[in-house]
Amino acid sequence: MPKPRPLPAQLGAIFSVREAAQAGVARSRLRRGDLERPFRGIRAVPALLAAADAEIEDESDAEDPPRAAEPDPFTLQAEARRDLVRRYAPRLEGSQFISHESAAAMWHAPLPLTWTDAGAPASSSDLTVHVSTFGRGHLIRAEGVSAHRARHRTSRYTHVERIPVADPATTWASLGHLPLVDLVALGDYFCRVWRAGYGRPRAGTPPLSTVARLQAAIDAGRRTGIRRLREAVELIREDSWSPRESAVRCHLVFAGLPEPVLNQDVYDEHGRFVACADLAYPERKVAIEYQGVLHANSYAADVERLARLRAAGWVVIEVTATLLADPRMLVERVSAALRARP
Repeated sequence: MPKPRPLPAQLGAIFSVREAAQAGVARSRLRRGDLERPFRGIRAVPALLAAADAEIEDESDAEDPPRAAEPDPFTLQAEARRDLVRRYAPRLEGSQFISHESAAAMWHAPLPLTWTDAGAPASSSDLTVHVSTFGRGHLIRAEGVSAHRARHRTSRYTHVERIPVADPATTWASLGHLPLVDLVALGDYFCRVWRAGYGRPRAGTPPLSTVARLQAAIDAGRRTGIRRLREAVELIREDSWSPRESAVRCHLVFAGLPEPVLNQDVYDEHGRFVACADLAYPERKVAIEYQGVLHANSYAADVERLARLRAAGWVVIEVTATLLADPRMLVERVSAALRARP
């Protein structure tokens, strides 16, 4: 079989059948095996798509902290959601935009895992891309797409990677079906204020949204899970650095304990910086540290940081994923530490 004819460069890595026809590409060329068909009416060039994905990840790595050698399920699922969005984007019409979980993934916001019926984290073949349509435009009826109706009064979108995506406040307010703790973690992420301080990254970076904008989004009209959204917005804070920190804080507050201070800078009696505690009760010198996946290049620094806190007279409670999965035990350990330091 002869080698497939090169495609017009302007089509790029992903394009619609309509765009190809307008560029003079014959339908027979679009049926060749060197092209993928991620959705009906869409074609993708695997080699160009892989190069584009690698470029996007390189840009992301330049800003993000070092990753573990093996990506965790949350990272893999988020990347799968973003990949689906990029592959579907050429089919979007003027009244349509990416929304719900797909929009959250495009904002790199923390989502709970979606699971298959077999009990495994969902992959690309199990996930759908969420697309909202304004007004009376036709809702998409296609495999792999979850269609939603949007109203201009309650929904706004902007562009991410040149793709129309619900803005952070609209995205958050559309996810009222999620559990309360996950809604708080999402809100914390969108509203994080990148404050200046010793060793704090990206100081001065504007937050993606604000608590006021999230409140306005849920006040704009009817929402799924409105009661949960109203409860969550009251719990959102601007200084949480990770969804696990948000979850720890929520469990402590739900149990009736005082709300801890987030990312507390600790100094010794001479005014020298000691460490930054994830969550803290400064007046009692109790620090709570979430221990996620340890990176080889940060393990030693983490050990030394906790050692400095303890040497400065602080009680440090280390929270692992196993402990976080047992909120009762987590609360008891923190309660015991606080009782020991009245």
